Amino acid sequence: MVNNLIIRLHALFSQPYIQLLIAGLGLLICFFLLELRTLKWKRKCHSLTLVNATLEERLFLEQQHAQEKQELLEKTSRDVQLQFKDLAQQIFEEKSRTFSRQNFEKLDIVLRPFADQISSFRERVDTIFTEETKERASLKQEILLLRELNQQINQEAANLSRAISGNRKLQGTWGELVLEKLLEQSGLRKNHEYEAQAGHRDQDNKLFKPDIIIHLPGEKDIVIDSKVSLSAWSRYVATEDEKQRAQEMADHLKALRNHLKTLDSKDYSSLKGLRSLDFVLMFVPIDSAFMTAIQQDDNLINEMYSRRVIIVTPTTLLATLRIIEHIWQLERQNRNALEIAHRASLLYDKFRGFLEDMEKLGKQLNSCQDSYDSAMNKMSRGRGNLVSQASIFPELGVKIKKELAKGLTDRTTNESSTPN
Repeated sequence: MVNNLIIRLHALFSQPYIQLLIAGLGLLICFFLLELRTLKWKRKCHSLTLVNATLEERLFLEQQHAQEKQELLEKTSRDVQLQFKDLAQQIFEEKSRTFSRQNFEKLDIVLRPFADQISSFRERVDTIFTEETKERASLKQEILLLRELNQQINQEAANLSRAISGNRKLQGTWGELVLEKLLEQSGLRKNHEYEAQAGHRDQDNKLFKPDIIIHLPGEKDIVIDSKVSLSAWSRYVATEDEKQRAQEMADHLKALRNHLKTLDSKDYSSLKGLRSLDFVLMFVPIDSAFMTAIQQDDNLINEMYSRRVIIVTPTTLLATLRIIEHIWQLERQNRNALEIAHRASLLYDKFRGFLEDMEKLGKQLNSCQDSYDSAMNKMSRGRGNLVSQASIFPELGVKIKKELAKGLTDRTTNESSTPN
């Protein structure tokens, strides 16, 4: 029976329209299921849209609230900063006023003695400046006088050089006399700040006698030589023939160069007992004799320095000597200042020792006073003192030659009668 039912159903479903019907029902069921799923997703999408809108609105509100909080926080921070700044400024101003007042008082106490010292120092500087101004004015006057004197010396030298032309010995003697006169006018003292013709020997025991040795502070010496020949210069001045003048000027330059070589070869710095600098002053007693020479041949200056010889004339030498004399004045002032400082130190040490001795003497006097008071107590004070016991001897029949001093016995009586 079952088999027959199966066969019939198979035959029924084998019909084409039945298959189409079944296929249509399948499609309808699939469409219905798709619609249900689509509706479900639409509802879910709508729900998610609502949730998203709610979240966006909440996010906007949260952002707005956070912005308000941020603005409030910034405003509060600015207010706090302003208040703190005002408070700090007030505290700083108050502390500054207090600190300034206290510092001013303390600095006034500390700096007042210093201000007094500065005032004293200023007065001293003003005094020194006034003295230096006077000295400059005096020096200016001296320079003017020296200029006039040098012009006179140059004129006299020119006249004399003509008179002694050709006599080299007389020229040397005359140069030494001019040099000696300049030294006297400079203020330097002979055998103190300078020496003339002082003998010194070299390593080979050869004797040298420089014309002048100028002593400098710091144990240094400068040698001045005045033995240059001016014979050619005298002939140059005397002649008016240009050719002859050119020849005489060439001879004059040659004489100067030869003397430079001679001085360079002597090496005064190696002499025993002479603390010479590494250059020598070569004295030309006529300014124009040197000035005209360097105008004719300026290489003479380079050769002069290369041979460690400096040519000086009455004008330049006198200015140099005055500078050296001024240096010696400063040196003597410095020595006096050092001597004053040394004596002040000795005086201070003596005064300190005197105060210490006086303090010891005071202690010893106090100790002597204590010993004296103790001895007097034993002698005239207190029960059974020596004076009271000795004063009884006459009453006991002891013969005495002289009574005790009335002051001692009276004081003893007064002290013994004073109630305890």
